Amino acid sequence: MISISSDPLTIARRYATEAAGPTGWPVPLQFDPAERWYHRLAAATDHEVWLLTWLPGQHTDLHDHGGSAGAFLVAAGTLTEETVVGAGLRPRALATGAGRRFGARHVHRVSNRGDRPAVSVHVYRPALRSMTRYHLDGGRLRVAEVAEAGVAW
Repeated sequence: MISISSDPLTIARRYATEAAGPTGWPVPLQFDPAERWYHRLAAATDHEVWLLTWLPGQHTDLHDHGGSAGAFLVAAGTLTEETVVGAGLRPRALATGAGRRFGARHVHRVSNRGDRPAVSVHVYRPALRSMTRYHLDGGRLRVAEVAEAGVAW
C-alpha cells in the first residue's frame, strides 16, 4: 500500500488544491507562446514539484524522466498523454482534476490539444537529474537526446 504522504499524485493534488486558482500559486502563472513555461515549486529530500503551463498546441517530445518515478495532475484545462503501445502511441485525455502516476521507466508525450490554456503540477521522485528524448521509428524507440538538469532546464 502507498503511504498518502509519499504518493506523488497525492502530493501533486495537494499543491494544486492549496493553490485553488490562478492567484493562489506562489509564482504568477506565465503563458509563453514560444515554449512551455515551468517553475520548480518545491525541492524536498525525496521529491520535487514543478508547475507547468501549456498554451494550445504546446507539447513535450516523447521522453522519460531519467529513472525518476512520479505523477502529474491537470490543475486547469485538458492535456493529452500519449504512451507507447506496440508500434504506436495511445492517447489519453486528462481533464481538470485528473492525474496520472508513472514508474521510473515510463515514456510519454504530453500535449495541449485543446483550445484553452492548461496548467499542470508534476512530482518526481527522486528529483530529475536527466530526461531522455526519443523518436518512435518503425515502432521502436530511438534516443534523440539526453538532457541534463542544470544544463537543459
